[in-house]
Amino acid sequence: MRAGETTKAEGILPAQAIAALAGAGGIRPATPFAPDQIQPASLDLRLGARAYRVRTSFLPGASRTVEGCVERLSLHAIDLRPGAVLETGCVYIAELQETLALPADLAASANPKSSTGRIDVFTRVITDRAEAFDQVGAGYAGPLYAEISPRTFPVLVRTGSRLSQIRFRRGQPRLNEAEMAALHARTPLVNVAAPSLQGGVAVSVDLSGFDGLIGYRAKRHTGLVDVDAPGRHRTDAFWERLPSDGSASLILDPGQFYILASKEAVQVPPDHAAEMVPFDPLVGEFRVHYAGFFDPGFGHAKAGGTGARAVLEVRSRDVPFLLEDGQIVGRLVYERMSEEPATLYGAGAGSNYQAQGLKLSKHFV
Repeated sequence: MRAGETTKAEGILPAQAIAALAGAGGIRPATPFAPDQIQPASLDLRLGARAYRVRTSFLPGASRTVEGCVERLSLHAIDLRPGAVLETGCVYIAELQETLALPADLAASANPKSSTGRIDVFTRVITDRAEAFDQVGAGYAGPLYAEISPRTFPVLVRTGSRLSQIRFRRGQPRLNEAEMAALHARTPLVNVAAPSLQGGVAVSVDLSGFDGLIGYRAKRHTGLVDVDAPGRHRTDAFWERLPSDGSASLILDPGQFYILASKEAVQVPPDHAAEMVPFDPLVGEFRVHYAGFFDPGFGHAKAGGTGARAVLEVRSRDVPFLLEDGQIVGRLVYERMSEEPATLYGAGAGSNYQAQGLKLSKHFV
């Protein structure tokens, strides 16, 4: 058995299998994992000691390393150990503390953490010889890097900050439309009797109001958000509350960032994981959901969820766009777990958003 090999069951690796993978050398952290770093179906990735301000985003391509590209494109290096401010509108490449030595039958994919997406920090994981962001090929051995670009708020980060998460996948565990329909019949995935399932479970926006609010719009020219300081930032210093005006609609301003919520209450069964699929340009000129992973147990009664809304991180593109209550804005795809996680999302796993409605990131009070 090669270093890092685990059970051969097809599916997304749960927490206990991720720990076993690390124990076998498939994940090689520069320092020991933090106690809550391994999540039910993913591993948080930690910033390393250095980051680089670069002139442009890039992909290495099939023949280059990230380090080689950074040497050519770097403007200056940044020491993250004492903490550093990452400015809006800039692109940074940061070393990550975790490196990989995956077995030949194990691949991975990455996504921003929920709290990262909700403060409009655009981040993607890059590997050496990568031809796509956030994708780690089966058998990859080498370092991981994070591309980071704050869009709305300048952020304070440091060595050990966690902006991204990674899932490990064996085989092709994604459910097709018929399999999603069968799963929904056994365990409702959303509180809709007959949801649209083409390309994933349809998720629509709720603009009817939550206690008089339909959402939040980020303010410009704010202070810093310390990514490692939950509950330390005043909501009103960073966000404009959007009251319900009875129209059940919202015009998105180009370049503005919004926090909205889904109309559907979402459930992820304990033996599955879910992901919000990338923006579909056919539904409108806006982007929804930077942070797309939903762990096993999200919104599920077994983990104390009893249904939870999907919080939508929304940004209009180049033109104003009218969103209306009930409009489909994204789709959730479901994947089988290789085995059920030892601990579900919301059941003692450091989960911040179980049973959520319209909710900002954990940084704000």
